[in-house]
Amino acid sequence: MTRHTLRPATPGDYDAIAAVVDAWWGRPILASLPRLFLDHFHRTSLIATSASGAMAGFLIGFLSPSAPREAYIHFVGVSPEARGTGVARELYEEFFGMAREHGRHVVKAITSPVNEASVAFHRRMGFTVNGPVPGYNGPGTTLLTFERALT
Repeated sequence: MTRHTLRPATPGDYDAIAAVVDAWWGRPILASLPRLFLDHFHRTSLIATSASGAMAGFLIGFLSPSAPREAYIHFVGVSPEARGTGVARELYEEFFGMAREHGRHVVKAITSPVNEASVAFHRRMGFTVNGPVPGYNGPGTTLLTFERALT
């Protein structure tokens, strides 16, 4: 497994993420990641770079201001070239450590039921999968929820 360099995100990382995210997903997804996430949650978000210095992945997450025991992973991306190298696991483990340091006991996330790779990854990372939950984000949306206790 390749070890990547992880660093806290900055608001300035948004443009680099926005430039690749649709291509990394293979479909338009940028609308799910507005700039405000890096403007307001960059201190709890992460960027992974490869040995060449290229962005290998990113994690946008935050410590819930309303649920003091919870942290939330909003969006994760891994470049096609870095898939299978362990970068997503590294990003999640770093975020788990950050959440623990801030007294959080649970990490939550969501995904679409059609995102089978995400579901499998979250199960491997120890998350429980719940749903599908009809109407999770309003009428016509169905999502799966993930939850992992931090020990």
